[in-house]
Amino acid sequence: MSDAIKNRYDFVFLYDVKDGNPNGDPDQANLPRADAENQEGIVTDVCIKRKVRNYVTLLHQLKSPYDIFIRQGNVLNPIIKDSGKDIEDRQKNLTKNYYDIRTFGAVLSTGAKGEGAGTVRGPVQFTFSRSEDRIYQAEHSITRCAVTTPEEAKAQEAREHASTFGRKSTVPYALYRMHGFVSAVDAVKTGFSEGDLQLLWEALLNAFEHDRSAARGEMNPRKLVVFKHASHLGNARSGELFERVVIEKVGNLAREWNDYCVIVDKEKLPAGVEVMEKL
Repeated sequence: MSDAIKNRYDFVFLYDVKDGNPNGDPDQANLPRADAENQEGIVTDVCIKRKVRNYVTLLHQLKSPYDIFIRQGNVLNPIIKDSGKDIEDRQKNLTKNYYDIRTFGAVLSTGAKGEGAGTVRGPVQFTFSRSEDRIYQAEHSITRCAVTTPEEAKAQEAREHASTFGRKSTVPYALYRMHGFVSAVDAVKTGFSEGDLQLLWEALLNAFEHDRSAARGEMNPRKLVVFKHASHLGNARSGELFERVVIEKVGNLAREWNDYCVIVDKEKLPAGVEVMEKL
């Protein structure tokens, strides 16, 4: 498509959490996700994609071409089937109307034979986020003065105040780092445009602003470092560029953003690579 982006991008996204659970693990009683070997905190790529989708939903109210395909309440197979007469036509219409398919891609072959739309490979890919240091998975006992059933109230009649107990898991503080990739080659296939790209940056920087909850504590974007390539194939390896973003800890125990120093090495960049900092 003629309006698809012409440049490849690689980026580093830094964000932090204070007294919250950025991504609970259902296999571990919803404790904050952590690497079992080194106890570094983990946030899945799916979690951050969900926040991007939510922001785009709030901004554009599910209006084409910024509708969201993967969202609660959608029944996917009928949408896929009714989007066109064949696979090619369905893919074209779905990528045109749905921002998240155009951006992240989607598996569209979930229906009956002849009713699907194959698989769309999205130009934007996220890695898992990892904390810069080991995290402490804090658990807190919580109470409430109300009960939910008459039976529970009767069982607590002997107490002066009826109360129930629960658990809440948090990370006292952690700085997370995520890497991302934007392929101009795959963008041509989905029509991912410069406008879509700017919306992606905007969504990342506002991802936590409209996703507040008691469980997540304080989550804030801290820095978005974008490497723009002059070529659609790229002018340097992404790993070499990511190494230019160095995070140094000030002191022994980090408990806030100012306990870290982020250095972006802009000296002697590879030819054809431009670096941009947001925040």
